[in-house]
Amino acid sequence: MGKTAPAARPANPRFSSGPCAKIPNFSLDMLADAPLGRSHRAAIGKAKLAEAIDLTREVLGVPADYRIGIVPASDTGAVEMALWSLLGARKVEMLAWESFGEGWVTDVVKQLKLDAVVRKADYGKIVDFAQVDFDNDVVFTWNGTTSGVRVPNGDAIPANRAGLTICDATSAAFAMDLPFDKLDVVTFSWQKVLGGEGAHGVLILSPRAVERLETHTPAWPLPKIFRMTKGGKLIEGIFKGETINTPSMLCVEDYLVALKWAQSLGGRQALVARAAANAKAVRDFIAGRDWIADLAEDPATASTTSVCLKFTDPRIKDGAAFAKAVAKRLEKEGVALDAGAYRDAPPGLRIWCGSTVETADVAALMPWIEYAFEAEIEAQAEVA
Repeated sequence: MGKTAPAARPANPRFSSGPCAKIPNFSLDMLADAPLGRSHRAAIGKAKLAEAIDLTREVLGVPADYRIGIVPASDTGAVEMALWSLLGARKVEMLAWESFGEGWVTDVVKQLKLDAVVRKADYGKIVDFAQVDFDNDVVFTWNGTTSGVRVPNGDAIPANRAGLTICDATSAAFAMDLPFDKLDVVTFSWQKVLGGEGAHGVLILSPRAVERLETHTPAWPLPKIFRMTKGGKLIEGIFKGETINTPSMLCVEDYLVALKWAQSLGGRQALVARAAANAKAVRDFIAGRDWIADLAEDPATASTTSVCLKFTDPRIKDGAAFAKAVAKRLEKEGVALDAGAYRDAPPGLRIWCGSTVETADVAALMPWIEYAFEAEIEAQAEVA
């Protein structure tokens, strides 16, 4: 092979889009205060869960009258709780531009069997929000984790909407500004932007969403794990740390550590700035190269967390095989782990640029991508 390997290497090669990189300088010693072997219903367990909710509100800037609950089954569980509990009261519009949004379409149309308006866009694009009727309930992802595109802002969502906006924000929360006044349901999981451990989700409800819960009875049976009301009233305990099922107090402690790290940096805006700087390092690099491009077609909707790239060199014969080979070479070199595109997405790379990633590591990775690309072009030529 002709090209010399770059001298600099990322100090942390973890660029997975979930579970994501832990906070900088993380060590298991940071979790020593976890109340292991104690009931989550004991005073200490309740206090830890309540603290996690309070810090979530503080760091994200969640309005005081919005409820925040820690729920089972990661972001998926939080979204499903919202869909099964809230939908059916009025017409529904489903917006999808990547695989997870497509999954919510399947659940609503095929499982709940609602006659929904479905609006889709190809990978790298986003639906036209101007066409959406927000007098209907609207379900969408804020950031397409598998497509690298995001909603640029909440301007297209009217303040006086009649329907609810249900937003899967799992790869956006803590890295992008979320306009809570335009969002009635927000969900995310700890293992994305803050690099927490898996299996726990967070569900945030506006007063309008709570009103819907207390006035609407779904036409379908609700599993216990989805039930948020009793006798027509919200089960307030869920939103004070009395979780529906048993949480891992070790994971809760890990989340608290990450939240306190976020506070120490300056909170949400510092996290947003970190992710933006990371994404900029990628885009500055690809801007001067004609063999690689952003999957996101419009810079205004380009993600700052899950940055998806595609190879554009005409010499590439099999795009999927080539992209996998590049990702495999990056992993073998120990410079980028889990950096391949999502299985349902167009072939390419997906570089996680969330707030726990250091910009210096992103910058150090970029020459390695070029190195791996040139190596695979050379290998392809030798086979031919």
